[in-house]
Amino acid sequence: MIEIRAAVTEDLPVVHSITQKAYAVWLPVLGYPPQPMTDDYGPRIERGDVLLACEGETVLGLIAVERGDDHHLIFSVAVNPDNAGKGIGPRLIAEAEDHARLAGKARMTLYTNALMNKNIDLYRKLGYRETGRRPNSARPGFTIVDMEKMLMDPADL
Repeated sequence: MIEIRAAVTEDLPVVHSITQKAYAVWLPVLGYPPQPMTDDYGPRIERGDVLLACEGETVLGLIAVERGDDHHLIFSVAVNPDNAGKGIGPRLIAEAEDHARLAGKARMTLYTNALMNKNIDLYRKLGYRETGRRPNSARPGFTIVDMEKMLMDPADL
C-alpha cells in the first residue's frame, strides 16, 4: 500500500537520487539538466514542502511545492522510473492539491518546458489548463509553459 508522508532531512539523498533518475529522460530532449535536477532540496524539506510516496520503507516518488500567498506552485514531481505508470505522480499531485485546499488556496500552478509534451499532457488530463507561454530567461531559445488548476470557486473563499 502506498502512503504519502512529509520528507525529513534523512530523506535528502533519496530525494536527490529519484529526481536525477526521473528527469534524466529529458536531458537528450533539452540538452541541459532541468531545474529540479540542480535544485537544493534541503531547504524545501526543512519547510515541509516535499511529500514522498512510499511503499513500506521504499520511496517511490516525490512532489515539491512552493507555497504562495494566493496559490501553491508545483515545483517538481519525480517518480522513480522503476515505478512509472503506476499512478504515483497523479496521486502525489492530488495530495498536494488537497494540502493547498486545506490552506485555503483557490488554485494550484506550475510551469514546465514546452518540449516536455508528455508532462503537459498529463497535467491537462489532471485538470490543468495552459495560462500562457514565455521565453525562458535562463535558457534563451526555450519556452516555459505556465499552467493552473482551480481548486475551489473563488466565490467560496
